[in-house]
Amino acid sequence: MKQWGGLPVGIRKLGWISLFVTLAAVSAWSQAASTVAAGDGVAGVLKDLQQQVDELRAEVKQMRSENAVLRRELETAHPPLAPAATPGNSYEPSQTTDVAASSAEASSSSTQTRASLEDRVSALEDASQLVNSKVNDQYQTKVESASKYRVRLSGIVLMNLFSNRGSTDIPDFPSFVTGPNVGNGEFGATLRQSEIGLEVFGPTLWGARTSGKVQADFAGGFADTWNGVNSGIFRLRIASARMDWENTSVLVGQDNLFLSPNSPTSFASLAVPALNYAGNLWSWTPQVMVEHRFAVGDTQKIIVQGGIFDNLTGEFPPVPYFRVPGPGEASGQPSYGSRLAWTKTIFGQPLTFGAGGYYSRQDWGFEHYADGWAGMADWAIPLGPRVAFSGEFYRGRAIGGLNGGISRSVIYDGNPILPTTSVTPLDSIGGWSQVKFKATSRLEINAAFGVDNPTASELRIGDASQAYVGPLLRQNRGALVNFIFRPRSNLLFSTEYRHLQSFDVDNNNNSAQQFNLMMGILF
Repeated sequence: MKQWGGLPVGIRKLGWISLFVTLAAVSAWSQAASTVAAGDGVAGVLKDLQQQVDELRAEVKQMRSENAVLRRELETAHPPLAPAATPGNSYEPSQTTDVAASSAEASSSSTQTRASLEDRVSALEDASQLVNSKVNDQYQTKVESASKYRVRLSGIVLMNLFSNRGSTDIPDFPSFVTGPNVGNGEFGATLRQSEIGLEVFGPTLWGARTSGKVQADFAGGFADTWNGVNSGIFRLRIASARMDWENTSVLVGQDNLFLSPNSPTSFASLAVPALNYAGNLWSWTPQVMVEHRFAVGDTQKIIVQGGIFDNLTGEFPPVPYFRVPGPGEASGQPSYGSRLAWTKTIFGQPLTFGAGGYYSRQDWGFEHYADGWAGMADWAIPLGPRVAFSGEFYRGRAIGGLNGGISRSVIYDGNPILPTTSVTPLDSIGGWSQVKFKATSRLEINAAFGVDNPTASELRIGDASQAYVGPLLRQNRGALVNFIFRPRSNLLFSTEYRHLQSFDVDNNNNSAQQFNLMMGILF
């Protein structure tokens, strides 16, 4: 075989082919990146990438063929050498030693050359597989839309098997106790806490990245049909749009309360956050929010948030179809909120302390007005790489719209449609705390406790027939322990025990327990 520069021509040829393939791959990736930056769309980029992957595969196939030819040429050029023998089969040690050394040297050189070729081919195969997997990922996450911008589908299919002891407001995700324990308890299964969501990633406008999301579940009630208990009605949870600059964000739409950003971790209660009516303030509320972030050093940040909300007070709609303004909306103004937070990264997790305020003007008819307000504090404290402590505390008045006061904003002493009925804003205090322990990368354990405590003296003037929960319910407690196991990133198994205890103004109390087994597939 011909030599060139001390190396076989075939090896030189293989080197040139490798260099050409590498330059072609780099050029293709550079062109794909430029295409994305120019906003030409993901579809064209994916088509180019797939074409380049096909070319890479063809080159790798050709190189494998040439590698086989090179190996045969190497074996021909360096055949195995045996010890030489003199005529008459006489044995000469010095000559045999030289021949053996030459054979060993040739064998070593051949082995190194073959190893070098195999390494190069293996590296190219790995690169081809990596590019191919990236292309497949892009095709997998691509959702067809009417616009050229990327849309992502997400959600969870969640199965809950539950067993209850005690009388509760809702069997599958209970929040408070309605009476003493009677009968054999309850056992059931539901998938109505499953969720589905869409996210869209829009263009850059005025230097801000635009995005939007919609999230819904099937916990909006029950269909009036056979076995309708398992035919949950589709319900809107979140529908919002965002503009994100480097240090400023604007959110418009229905979303979580930025005043109360934390919730206990639980897959037994997704339709409403865990410890609902037990110290956890929450609401999916239409709002306009502005956030600004100030960097303090390399690892610290101060966050300032402010906005307005749809002025909700926690009542059920009076009619199922036509919208009737509630007491908050009837005041002619929105509710207002603000939050200030400080955050720093420790143990690879955010250490955060926040404080917020809320105000709501309410018109309950017949010139009965109420000023709803609340002060909140929230925290998330990593206690180590595997342990974290989080929670919230609040003190407020007439905040049933935030699910405070066990969902009640005011107390009536009679029929609310009569002008002589008095209206008393309800004061309440409450909060919750949780300890999270990540035993392994796949297993975590959560324990949480919460309490909501309205003022008993105000409750005693109430008419027991004029509220959803009942105005005589003066305290609600909730506690839970759960285990969440994720054998894969999109698969989870969980079990949870929950204990609820509710007190009335006469200090009578009832309790209930729930055992919940869950399996979920995220997508």
